[in-house]
Amino acid sequence: MNLTWARRATVIITDAVSWVVSISLSTFLVFGTELDSLKLQSILSFGISTVCFQIVVGLVIKRYQNRYWLASFEDVVSLALLTYVSAAFGVILVLLSCRTLVPPQISVVAPFIALFIMCTARAFWRILQERKHRGRPGAERVLLIGAGRNGEQLLHQLETDTSAPYQVVGFIDDSVYKKNLRIRGIKVLGNRTKFVAAARHLDVRTAIMAIPNASDETYQAYSMAASKAGIKLLTVPLVGRIIDEKMQGEIDLHNIRQLNVGDMLGRRQIQIDFEEVTKYITGRRVLVTGAGGSIGSELCRQVKALSPAELVLLDRDESALHAMDLELYGSGMLDTPNFALCDIRDREALRSIFDQHHPQVVFHAAALKHLPMLEQYPEEGWKTNVLGTRNVVELCTEFGVANLVNISTDKAAEPTTVLGRTKRTAERIVAYYSQKNANKGWRYVSVRFGNVLGSRGSVLWTFTSQIERGGPITITHPDVERFFMTIQEACSLVMQAGAIGRTGEVLVLDMGKPVKIIDVAKRMIEMSGKDIEIEITGLRPGEKLTEVLHFEGENDERPFHKLISHENVPTLEPEAVESVHSEVTKKDKLLYQI
Repeated sequence: MNLTWARRATVIITDAVSWVVSISLSTFLVFGTELDSLKLQSILSFGISTVCFQIVVGLVIKRYQNRYWLASFEDVVSLALLTYVSAAFGVILVLLSCRTLVPPQISVVAPFIALFIMCTARAFWRILQERKHRGRPGAERVLLIGAGRNGEQLLHQLETDTSAPYQVVGFIDDSVYKKNLRIRGIKVLGNRTKFVAAARHLDVRTAIMAIPNASDETYQAYSMAASKAGIKLLTVPLVGRIIDEKMQGEIDLHNIRQLNVGDMLGRRQIQIDFEEVTKYITGRRVLVTGAGGSIGSELCRQVKALSPAELVLLDRDESALHAMDLELYGSGMLDTPNFALCDIRDREALRSIFDQHHPQVVFHAAALKHLPMLEQYPEEGWKTNVLGTRNVVELCTEFGVANLVNISTDKAAEPTTVLGRTKRTAERIVAYYSQKNANKGWRYVSVRFGNVLGSRGSVLWTFTSQIERGGPITITHPDVERFFMTIQEACSLVMQAGAIGRTGEVLVLDMGKPVKIIDVAKRMIEMSGKDIEIEITGLRPGEKLTEVLHFEGENDERPFHKLISHENVPTLEPEAVESVHSEVTKKDKLLYQI
């Protein structure tokens, strides 16, 4: 007999014994030793039929499938229901076969005692298992920060997973109402002021943040305290998943990871309306330009999860497409037509892609984005960001694309650089075609957001590389600050925009307060544990101290989502594009005046 059937047999025998004990005890309590043969026969028949019924039905409904201890309140209710239904069956069977009634005292008292014994036995097994897991050798002692639902769920998984590398020895929680509370036998030791002392007292060198949506201030406080005390701080990701809403509220042991800078920037994660997004993506043909880039690749991941009829990945970088083929399909052969090697500057090549696939939804992420490079080579920015976008939008119009989302940048608001001016021009082109086709019900919009954490070439990439080389970290000015958002958050905005954007609009995410770049650098140095210098290099041509998200005079209207504002954009006719060429591509010779 294998271990699984041994466990099932143990529970079955436990339930049978529970009935025998309960019926015997209730019979003695009610009748003592004075029991006539008729009553004895009815009670024996009741006991045998009840036990057989419970075991047979329990096996059929999988009541005994690996449940050798109680896991939840629902299990108790289910067991109680099975017990009393079995008792009712026994009473009816005795009445029909023996034509006599089971003594009412027995039929009422015995199930209650049997259920009590069954629950007690299961609870005893559960306590033994949890104690065994808590004391397993090799597990690292940890504190959980956050004694809420996520903390309790994480504790449950750590206790029931025999391969889990951590053993929880205490909770830390800032709520005064949870002080000295015990969760599954583990005590809440106090708030953040007790964190370091509790860790030292319990010989803990690792703590896990079990508050996925904690504030910036909370992350910073625990991170600084842990860093000074030599405690490794881990975290679990945000529970609000963008695509798999079944994951909401669930904590997975495999998602526990090292705390990073993104966790400490105070971002309010945007939640999208899955129903609205699904309506215009599921079952549709979707094209993503710039599919190999940071934003484009994440869009492809999220779109694929929504089951489009076809997902076309377009990029001019064949290596990036190869990486996406491996990731999404595990192939890497690049021999299917949904991988399109094309530069959006080449209108005829782009037309052939549209003609082959006839996309219904287009996410336009292809762009040149590095500010200093475009200051040196403004014509390249013009060709891709302006003319390339015009090609994409005009072909969307020609082939009847219903939804187009153009990805812009916060640098397009009050632009002072070639990057900002080219992206602003692209917004105006999209607005023109959106209004031109407004009567067709098509939705052409642009999305404007700030710096994307972790994207290629972002400040985190730069700082990470500089730290690995031993420094220094270079910053243009100590007061430079920027808006930040995660790649997942950026893509959620892009996808939501395709559902709620109106004619000619730019959608702007409320990204909270801007973050000083020097603060990001200091946090990354602190997390690296290295002694890295910070070097101030001076502002670059056209660079602002603080980016803005809106033009002066734009209305911050938020009709559909509290974190997304809608702005109207002045249109630019295609015939007038060349007339702004010289203004858009001019180089800024003077540094931004402080």
